[in-house]
Amino acid sequence: MKRAIVMIIDGLRADMVGENFTPLLNKLIERSQWFTQQRSVFPSATRVNSASISTGCWPMSHGLAGNAVALDEGDGLKAVSVGPPEFRERLRRATGRTLHRPTLAERLRPHGGAVTYSNSSAGSAHMQDPDSHGWLFHRNGSFAPGMEPITDNRHLDVTYDAAGDAQTTHQFCQALANPGDALLHLLWICEPDHSQHTLELGSPEHREVLAHSEQCAVRVSEAVDALRGAGDDVLFVIASDHGHETVDEIIPVNKLLVAAGLKKDMESSDVVLASSGMGALIYLSDEARGRQKKIAEWIRDQEWSDVVYEGESLEKVGQRSDTALAVAFGMAKRDAENPYGVRGFGHVAGDIFMKSDAPGHGQHGGLGAYETNPLLGISGGGFGAGKSDHPSRTIDIAPTVLRHVGVSFDGMDGKPLPPLTST
Repeated sequence: MKRAIVMIIDGLRADMVGENFTPLLNKLIERSQWFTQQRSVFPSATRVNSASISTGCWPMSHGLAGNAVALDEGDGLKAVSVGPPEFRERLRRATGRTLHRPTLAERLRPHGGAVTYSNSSAGSAHMQDPDSHGWLFHRNGSFAPGMEPITDNRHLDVTYDAAGDAQTTHQFCQALANPGDALLHLLWICEPDHSQHTLELGSPEHREVLAHSEQCAVRVSEAVDALRGAGDDVLFVIASDHGHETVDEIIPVNKLLVAAGLKKDMESSDVVLASSGMGALIYLSDEARGRQKKIAEWIRDQEWSDVVYEGESLEKVGQRSDTALAVAFGMAKRDAENPYGVRGFGHVAGDIFMKSDAPGHGQHGGLGAYETNPLLGISGGGFGAGKSDHPSRTIDIAPTVLRHVGVSFDGMDGKPLPPLTST
């Protein structure tokens, strides 16, 4: 039977896969086709990339623009974090729907189904299957198809850390021992991302977290080998959603917009900043639409900013240009080494939802070379060992999975990736 097993190691930048940081994971990737040019969607953040991995689409198609977005819930535009468990229903109430494109779980429901085990944020987990077409196991709520609560010992009762990842991986591998008819099993662990936000990249503490994560990957690989040994044709994808870079300075963009006379006050709904860390989005009310170009030009003039997109140019980074979203930008970068030899610094757009941001710690969300280059290794299904420089994106994972299991991927923005023999 053809199956797909996908493992997402949250926040792992591709250049940390190797003998130095992750020797065990490196051995697994050496058995895979490593897509070295893999890129995240913008913002290079978990929740929006989760939606892109599940739908195979750019944000402009699936409708979730970032880790934080602006919603009008009846009292004007307000910044809202996608992370909390209640976000899914807030989005549905405010817009009448969740994602605008079908997920892997929805596409696979008539063909055996999909099973997801996630120890990421609830918002990220929900973006894998927001309308409950498959099985979803998460610490904030586990559900069978049709949003049927799972409250027995199958529920994922774990902590949001490396120990929780280990238990999530254990239960995931137990499920793989008796996979049933499901064509897709997906595991999403929170580390190293969760800890990187409070650690220096490359530090001894960071290395310890990486070691826990690669042990999880080894366990999943062993379960995949067992399935293959039993006769299943398994496509095994080991990937991450984005990388990390080191925080340079935290810039109070919201406060500066007010000081520049471009936003009424810190709580106003005319101009709303939705930060994803090293990248951010600005939404405008109808009354503030005339300020779009002035705001974009002002951001371009700031030393703390990098590339700025506004209006139709938003489509160049996969975002819609016909909604309240008016401006998107990345923060300025420095290609320097931190105290542990890890390259890449970037400013952060001050985020009301991310209280742990601090200079010297890890962050992401922008357009930097390291935060946008996550891991992607694929084995089985015709994929052999070796490195490929074929361009690939997080939106290409879903169509690659569907091609393997023989299900249509029509309507996806991504494309199935080619084995080395086809490049």
